[in-house]
Amino acid sequence: MKIEIKRIVILIITITFTILGSKLVITENTIEKADKNIVQQKSLNELYSDKRLGSFVQNGKTYFRLFAPSAEKVWLKTFNYPEQVRGKKFDMIRDENGVWEASLEGELYGLYYGFRVKHTDVPGIENIICLDPYAKAVTTFNTYFNPRRAIVIKDDNYDWEEDDWVKMDWRDLIIYEMHIRGMTEHISSGAVQRGTYQGLIEEGKTGGIDYIKNLGVNAVELLPAQEFANIEIPFKDSLNGKFNTWNPYELNYWGYMTAAYFAPEAYYSENIREIEFNHWSGKHAKAVNDFKDMVKAFHREDIAVIMDVVYNHISEYELGNLKEIDKQYYFRLDEQGDYVSQSYVGNDFKTERPMARRLIIDSILYWMKEYHVDGFRFDLGKLLDWETIEEIIFEAQKINPHVIFVCEPWGGGYDPSGFSVRGWAAWNDQIRNGVKGENPYDGPGWIFGRWYGNNNPGRIKSYVNGTLIKDQQGLFQLPQHSVNYLESHDGYTLGDFIRLGLGDISKDQVIKDLDKHVKLTGHQLKLNKLGALFLFTSRGITMISEGQEFARSKVIAMNNNINDPHKGMIDHNSYDKDNETNYINYDHAIINEDLLNYYKGLIELRNKYEAFRRAKYEQVHFFDIKDNSFALGYLLEYKDDSFIVLFNANPELKEEFILPEGEWDILVNDDISGVKSLGTITSKINLKSSTGTILKKR
Repeated sequence: MKIEIKRIVILIITITFTILGSKLVITENTIEKADKNIVQQKSLNELYSDKRLGSFVQNGKTYFRLFAPSAEKVWLKTFNYPEQVRGKKFDMIRDENGVWEASLEGELYGLYYGFRVKHTDVPGIENIICLDPYAKAVTTFNTYFNPRRAIVIKDDNYDWEEDDWVKMDWRDLIIYEMHIRGMTEHISSGAVQRGTYQGLIEEGKTGGIDYIKNLGVNAVELLPAQEFANIEIPFKDSLNGKFNTWNPYELNYWGYMTAAYFAPEAYYSENIREIEFNHWSGKHAKAVNDFKDMVKAFHREDIAVIMDVVYNHISEYELGNLKEIDKQYYFRLDEQGDYVSQSYVGNDFKTERPMARRLIIDSILYWMKEYHVDGFRFDLGKLLDWETIEEIIFEAQKINPHVIFVCEPWGGGYDPSGFSVRGWAAWNDQIRNGVKGENPYDGPGWIFGRWYGNNNPGRIKSYVNGTLIKDQQGLFQLPQHSVNYLESHDGYTLGDFIRLGLGDISKDQVIKDLDKHVKLTGHQLKLNKLGALFLFTSRGITMISEGQEFARSKVIAMNNNINDPHKGMIDHNSYDKDNETNYINYDHAIINEDLLNYYKGLIELRNKYEAFRRAKYEQVHFFDIKDNSFALGYLLEYKDDSFIVLFNANPELKEEFILPEGEWDILVNDDISGVKSLGTITSKINLKSSTGTILKKR
């Protein structure tokens, strides 16, 4: 077996030297003809249902189809086991639209397969085994070239037990952005199957689904869980003109390097402490049912499942994907035939091609139908063309009118308003930067008593109402199109931003006592609470990132043999660290239990009172405050409820607020938040610096 594996690696390396530096220069005639046939012969609805692609079983035969319009020849390769080098080879026949087909007798479930694709202008490329873009399950040999084999599987053989989508008004969403492995891999989670789909849904554990349920959120946003490239090129080595000086870990933990748009990530079914190099993972397609078990478990708790998806580019380094199948068709190229890379990861997917668009939409609909996924967050959404964006939501809403669509509204430009016009929600970086700041060194924001960029009291007020276009520099048609957040997987955590912004620690300081570092000071706690209070009382979709609720700190792990000069320092880009830098340490949640309980109380408050989710623009009445530009207050009237929400972000001054007539219950003060009265007040209230409160009329 070891000899077989070595032969695979040698073959890949040999082919690589043949291909690198070559340019795939195919005339557009063949591709344009295929696109013209596809568009002319089929309406959009027919385009998304005609001639099934990938592998499937029908009438006692197993079919294999691949769209590759500029290929000269395509062969099907099948294998009895993934380590097999030669396998069996079958000719495939091309139709007038560039779809290649082969069929084999029998229901060949469990068969491993791939394609060999010949392009005249790139000699040797036909020796690479290419992964089926429609592969429903994948096994991968863990090297940076990531040779993969698709697996023929049987759809519709899972018992969903009457499970359905969690159909929710977007205004009610409280999203918890999380990493499947990171939620239970740390030993403090108590999970038996740590770091896996199954570990995430183990009941009665400190971490995982019980923790998420007890927090009170109603949606999880999974960092990429479509099969992706876990391994990057060797450190201090080069590949295709790139020299790895940035990633001594040689790993990709976050998953923004998609390899298979229809297959769940196999690594999250392995139950191993670290990825095994030179080893085949996913051989038994276990991830297919594991992913479904996970979704079903979240749905039992009325928690929606949103997938973070990457359709703007594909895996950068590996061989045997769409780059070898049909580079000219699937990618945006410059005049020299090189990849355009506005994504900064080596290639940009040409979503405007009809069959590239179909692949994306087929993938979305498959995850909705086959996996009961409730929504999607699109990475670098502006790199997708507008027609594709429009067709995605149009087709998906036919299946589930409540399906959630969120995007990063940047990539190939910046246009949150454009997404909102088309019915999409988008990450609101304006509220993030205005309230928290853009960076902790020379760009702190409102919670620090500072104005970042062009922020001012008027803009802070606009964030309260959902950053609507009716306000100056607003972005959105509707509040529910604004995803309000202060922290995501990318950049510093909110807790670390505050630690650094206050000068309590420097970015190049080595932290020797992690527990002591994690414990919030009184000042740090105040700013964390102030930011959270603003976030949970603003109209729009609310999102927090895993661990934000206890001011998680991403300190680069010391306990490994990686030569990383930044060990022990705070990390702002932890995409490459499959270690305790990224794993949720539940002991730290206990250390900062005060903040954790404050988040729980705010979530309970927002869930109970519709006013904070559904009040209209005209139902928010701001107080006129002239002596303190960092003080903010408003009366919120919705149906039979009246609330007063007050903030004093000034770090130096107290602020006195004169209250409207009546008796008011205090629901949130400096220390506690929730739905129970903490006492009553009339006439006026004084707020200390960097604090806020919520009052409810009796």
